[in-house]
Amino acid sequence: MKTAVELLEEQVRAQLMRRAPGAPEGEAALAELVARAVDDYDLRSLSEDLPALGDPHFVRKRILDALTGFGPLQPLLDDPEIEEIWLNGPHQIYVARGGVSELTPLRMTQEALQALVERMLAPTSRRVDLSSPYVDAALPDGSRLHVIIPELSRGVWNVNIRKFVARAQRLEHLVARGSLTAQAARYLTAAVAAGLNIVVSGATQAGKTTLLNCLAAAIGPRERVVTIEEVFEVSVPLRDVASLQCRPPNLDGAGEVGMRQLVKEALRMRPDRIIVGEVREAECFDLLLALNAGLPGLATLHANGVREAVTKLCTLPLLAGANISADFVVPTVAATVDAVVHVSKAPDGRRSVSDIALLGGATPEGVIELSHVFTDTGRGLTLRSEACAEHPKFERAGANVAALLGSVA
Repeated sequence: MKTAVELLEEQVRAQLMRRAPGAPEGEAALAELVARAVDDYDLRSLSEDLPALGDPHFVRKRILDALTGFGPLQPLLDDPEIEEIWLNGPHQIYVARGGVSELTPLRMTQEALQALVERMLAPTSRRVDLSSPYVDAALPDGSRLHVIIPELSRGVWNVNIRKFVARAQRLEHLVARGSLTAQAARYLTAAVAAGLNIVVSGATQAGKTTLLNCLAAAIGPRERVVTIEEVFEVSVPLRDVASLQCRPPNLDGAGEVGMRQLVKEALRMRPDRIIVGEVREAECFDLLLALNAGLPGLATLHANGVREAVTKLCTLPLLAGANISADFVVPTVAATVDAVVHVSKAPDGRRSVSDIALLGGATPEGVIELSHVFTDTGRGLTLRSEACAEHPKFERAGANVAALLGSVA
């Protein structure tokens, strides 16, 4: 038997189909139509055998969510405490709060799930079907949507929505949340201002993009920034920003625009600084070439630690072609990437910066030297007294690193 919400939703949809030309449209008119339908149902339920209505306000919200929002997922999207939503098919809907996952009581039909995905993808010009069984897209609020369907997934549609929860927008916000010390924040602010090339590393959901956004907030107000991403996520609080996004192939398999091409296009757009949302494949080679030309940049990278991040930076460019060798890549990484900032996620969901290291030269054996300026010793991020925190770019920018680090956090 259908619920009151389902019956009312069908009734409102039927009224919308019969609506006369010239009738009022828009959210206000729809909300009024839904309110009248709910009030009418409430009156009829006194004399007719109808499913219980419950809270009229809740029912109105559920119907409006189904008509203009994303149905049963809309309350989860509206909840500011929820960071991510994922569905293992229509009957298992999970959320993450504070980095900790939990199973919700929500359920839906397979048909409703497919219709919901189609509605999410409608404004993006992207699709998911047998010919393109996975997709990345951005929702109107900036949340990142990923869908993968059978036969790539086993029997069910898998949907992930990573919400754009902007709890921290500047480095000082991370300090207030306990994810970074004030001393390390001053050092990173000076590093960005001095034009150091910084790579943010960490695991999935460790807070790489959040830290990247906070670092970008320290860029000078007169700089022109070009961002390159698979799907728009980076937010730079400056006026002169050009944001580029990859494009998937069309139905004929043509028209794809990847990260490598966007990095090349970015260089033609007069950038003072480039930001690559996430380095995953051969675009690492093009990024190194750009940084090697004297253009400052920021990027993120999946890695388990600073050393692993440097190793990956030396490995990914080899995917660009058989003529690319480690003899070229390793010295180039050592000469162009100045610092790696590693972020970690604790079992309780807490995210924090756990390592800040400067890159040195490459040894004859092909190993890049590292100077760990700040490390997490188990009692929080600590300045290492034996580390060399200086860099030639600090001196050229007129930054006094000793003074920055000398004051107590």
